[in-house]
Amino acid sequence: MLYLTGQFLGLVSYAIGVYCFFQKDDRQLKIFMFVLQFNNCLHFALLNAPTAVLSSLLSVVRTGLSLKTSSKIVAWLFIALSAALGLWLAERWLDLLPIVGSCIGTYALFCLTGIRMRLAFLVGACFWLANNIVVGSIGGTLLELTLISVNSSTIFRMWRGGQRAQ
Repeated sequence: MLYLTGQFLGLVSYAIGVYCFFQKDDRQLKIFMFVLQFNNCLHFALLNAPTAVLSSLLSVVRTGLSLKTSSKIVAWLFIALSAALGLWLAERWLDLLPIVGSCIGTYALFCLTGIRMRLAFLVGACFWLANNIVVGSIGGTLLELTLISVNSSTIFRMWRGGQRAQ
């Protein structure tokens, strides 16, 4: 029953994540990302994926702080914390997939803009996609596939429109 509840919450995360993509206002996007990451904590806990829970929990705090600041110092603190706790918690190398994805996402969120930011999100999404496949997350896998598709399309449209990487 817990597994099915976990899968249901993964599908809820998918719906929330897709809704996030439609937000034009950065603040609204971050608020829905906060809710998404909180839901992901529950989802991954029920799937018994502790490093994914850790990464999602740190993402909740990170996203909350990103509503208030865009400090590079905060970014590097979260990257160091994610890496240290992830290495401590990981039991096998596959457990590091969400940690790497979160570190890349943190760097992108606080330190990059434009095409470069989206390229970093694309790479981070690939790590999360691999994690979601490994832990058997149906909703998470759908979410990352959607994110990869949307980001790839947006990057192409930005490049075709002549917007330079910033």
